[in-house]
Amino acid sequence: MLASAFVRLPHPNPTADDVRAAAIADPQFGRVFTDHMVSIRYKEGIGWHDAKVMPRGPLSLDPATAVLHYAQEIFEGLKAYRLDDGSMALFRIEANAARFNASARRMAMAELPEELFIAAVKEAVAADADWFPPVAGGALYLRPFMYASEVFLGVKPASEYHFLVIVSPVGNYFKSGAPAVSLWVSEDYTRAAPGGTGAAKCGGNYAASLIAQSEAIAKGHDQVVFLDAAEHRWIEELGGMNMFFVMDDGSIVTPPLTGTILPGITRDTIITLARDAGLAVREERYAIDQWQANAQSGKLTESFACGTAAVVTPVGKVTRGDASFTIGAGGPGQVTTMLKDRLVGIQRGLVPDPHGWVTRL
Repeated sequence: MLASAFVRLPHPNPTADDVRAAAIADPQFGRVFTDHMVSIRYKEGIGWHDAKVMPRGPLSLDPATAVLHYAQEIFEGLKAYRLDDGSMALFRIEANAARFNASARRMAMAELPEELFIAAVKEAVAADADWFPPVAGGALYLRPFMYASEVFLGVKPASEYHFLVIVSPVGNYFKSGAPAVSLWVSEDYTRAAPGGTGAAKCGGNYAASLIAQSEAIAKGHDQVVFLDAAEHRWIEELGGMNMFFVMDDGSIVTPPLTGTILPGITRDTIITLARDAGLAVREERYAIDQWQANAQSGKLTESFACGTAAVVTPVGKVTRGDASFTIGAGGPGQVTTMLKDRLVGIQRGLVPDPHGWVTRL
């Protein structure tokens, strides 16, 4: 199927300008959606077909649709940014396309040609560019996803899939106003185990994390930290973000990609930017006991989480059972701030892009 073969269906009742302006004036993250979506179908023997840019609307699913019973579903998350010259751009979209297919392979789903993934995202941005929000951290958050659409009951990979892209105008992910987030260490729940789906961006991983995240919020924290499934000792990731630890010698540690954590695109970007700045980055296991001891001794000076939605987020306080410890001064540190500023500057076209990560639209 050609990436250019999209049928564009006119919207019969697009959102009025004043209504749209009010909706994007201060959008809650993931609560406001644009007028259009992109849809592409797959069927064994036919392949990918029926590519459309169409009015956003509800999906009609048969009660026996495979995804409802066997959870074959994957997704991506990326943003369209407004550059300094007023144009728009995507950041490392090729990496999103590649990871989408890695998730598809793990979930025994049909792979989407990467050029078609990229074309679909570009179509979605073009259809609803007017929805870009005029707020701090403003972006169009893009959610490409795919689910098993075949109607059957039986434990096997589906033979039909539906790929869509929806768009949500967003501002900053965290609205608390605190300089850093507070974390709760989950010692009762694990996110993923070796041989599981931890490295795939599938809904089941996030569903499994929600009870621990709810526990963290109930205890007054912003996010949950997951430990490894085998020893309940090694830090893995948050509910939806990768973790980094900055030492007093300027070096940085981040948990390795062993198949149990998501290979974050922002994570990979931070590693590259840190090394560009002359910092040593080690991908190695880091224990919860080390984290607490190093924070209390001053050997650890900063911790931060990162991801597409939250970008780079400083960690100020960590609670484990009845004990809490503070990271550095409890706010954003110099290394965290430098890396965030560099990342955001590249994404928004404010500083040079030596790695060619930005795709202008």
